[in-house]
Order: sequence, then C-alpha cells, then structure tokens
Amino acid sequence: MATNFLVHEKIWFDKFKYDDAERKFYEQMNGPVTGSSRQSSGPGASSGPSGDHSELVTRIASLEVENQSLRGVVQDLQQAIAKLEARLSVLEKSSPAHRATAPQTQHVSPMRQAEPPTRKAAAAEDDEDDDIDLFGSDEEDDKEAVRLREERLRQYAEKKAKKPALVAKSSILLDVKPWDDETDMAQLEACVRSVQLDGLTWGGSKLVPVGYGIRKLQIQCVVEDDKVGTDLLEEEITKFEEHVQSVDIAAFNKI
Repeated sequence: MATNFLVHEKIWFDKFKYDDAERKFYEQMNGPVTGSSRQSSGPGASSGPSGDHSELVTRIASLEVENQSLRGVVQDLQQAIAKLEARLSVLEKSSPAHRATAPQTQHVSPMRQAEPPTRKAAAAEDDEDDDIDLFGSDEEDDKEAVRLREERLRQYAEKKAKKPALVAKSSILLDVKPWDDETDMAQLEACVRSVQLDGLTWGGSKLVPVGYGIRKLQIQCVVEDDKVGTDLLEEEITKFEEHVQSVDIAAFNKI
C-alpha cells in the first residue's frame, strides 16, 4: 500500500525539475545572470541532492569565516581586559590606602640621634595629666555656664523693663467749616485750639477758600490712639456751635 502511494507521488522525486523551473522563472523576471551565477546554477548545482550539498558547503564556509572573525574579536577583548587588569593592579599599589596597609620600614638617618626614653615618658605623663584635668573640670564648667546664662537673662530683663513702650500715634488733618462768610475765622481757630486733651497736640493751620467768600479752617493735630479718638475730637470741637458748622477728617495717617 505504501509502495503504491510512493509510486504515484512524484513531488519529492522530481524536485530538481521544479527547482529548474523556478530558477528559469526568476531569470526571466530579473534578467540574465552572470557567469558565476550560471556556474553555481549549473546542472550539478540544481540536480537534486548534489545542489543541496553545495549549498550546505557554502553555508559551512561562511560560518567558518564568521567564526574566525569572532575569534579575532574575542582575542582583542581578552587582550584589552588583560591590559585593564594590569593597570588596575598598578593603581591599587600606588593608592594611599595600599600604602597605609603595606608594611613600612623605618629609615634612621645616621646624623639624627634617637630621643632618650626619659623624654618620651615625661611627655606621656604630661598628656595623662592634661586628660585628667579636662575630665575633672566638667562640673565646674557646667556651673559657670549656668551662672553666666542666669546673669545674662537678668540683664536682659532689666534692660527690657527700662525700655519705654512704643506709643501708637496718628496724624489727623481736620476741615472745620464755619456757618457763613461773616464768621470770625481767627476766633474759630482759637476755639478749636482751646480744646486740650491728654495725648492731643495741635499743629499748623491754614484757611482754604470754599466758595462765595466762605473759607474753611484746615488744622493739623497729632493724637495718641489709646487716649484720643476721632469721635471725641469732633465732639469737643462741635461744642462751639456759634462758630463751627461741621468737622470733617480730610486725612488720617498712622505715625
């Protein structure tokens, strides 16, 4: 049964025919081939198993060439790594840490004499005495530091108590308007300045024309905010009803 099937199946046995047909088709599509391509595609190359064998040989040759090139690259890398390791070892030997760990030999100059042991012993005793004094004086230093801190705090409190407190003041410009043009403005100013309050200080003044021959009095004053308010000041000035019609605040600035 299997033998009869293989007799009728001609695809694999006639493979070289299909290869020749495929080669001719591509030659017609791509144009005539060169002499080298003709030789490679001769009867021996396209004839079944022999063609596959030549293709395999070509691939093996290319792989060998590639393998040789890779071997050259690997050798170059190995040489570079060896050079780096040698340089690293030289740098490690010349580093300060390596010098510190390396045993050092003491070279004694023939002209220099060694110090007598008595001087070294005396120096060691002085160092021990200094250390003992330092550790023993910690408690005294702490007491002195506490005393100085308390003294400075007391001086700061006294200085702060003697310093006068800041007083908030304001500068006020008042517009005092009379009833008409017949009002005696000198008498009106005298009435305004007669207002005396704790924390009130009068300043300069001038007469400003309003219209129709009427002039108003602009007068400056300085007040302490905690003692004198604007409402109290207006109330005291408007008590002079014969001369004063109204009082307005033209300007108010903190000092």
